[in-house]
Amino acid sequence: MKTARILALASLISITMAGSLAAHADATNPVVIKRMEAMKAIGGSMKTLSGMAKGEMAFDAAKANAAVAIIAEKGLPVPALFEANETDPATEALPAIWENWDDFVKKSEDMVMAAKGVAEITEQGALGAVLGQIGGTCKACHDDYRKK
Repeated sequence: MKTARILALASLISITMAGSLAAHADATNPVVIKRMEAMKAIGGSMKTLSGMAKGEMAFDAAKANAAVAIIAEKGLPVPALFEANETDPATEALPAIWENWDDFVKKSEDMVMAAKGVAEITEQGALGAVLGQIGGTCKACHDDYRKK
C-alpha cells in the first residue's frame, strides 16, 4: 500500500512538471522568468527523484543527492523571487500568493527545510520517503498558490 502511494505521488509530480515546463517558454516578464527558472530547477530535481523512484531511470545516489541539494538551494530564494507582485500571461502563480504572503513564505520555507532534512540517499528504497517529505510541501503550496 505504501509503495502504491509513493508511485502515485511520483506520477503526479511527473505530470505536474511536464505541464509547467511548456508554459515557461511563453513568459516575457523578466521577474516572472526568474521565478519560473527557479521552479523549473526544483521541478526538474523532483522529476529526477520521481523517475528513480518509479524505476523509469536507473538509481544513482549522487544524482539523487544532487537533486535534493538543488531543491534546497533553489528553494531558498523563492520568497524573494515572488516578493514583487509581477504578472505575465504565462505565469501559473495565483494572486493568492500576495494575499496570503506569510503562508506562502512558510510553505516555501517548509520545502527548503524538508530538503535540508533529507539524510544522504544511498538506496532507491529511500526515495519514497524523500518524495513524501519534499513532495508534500510542494503539493501544499501548489494546491493554494498555483493555477491548476
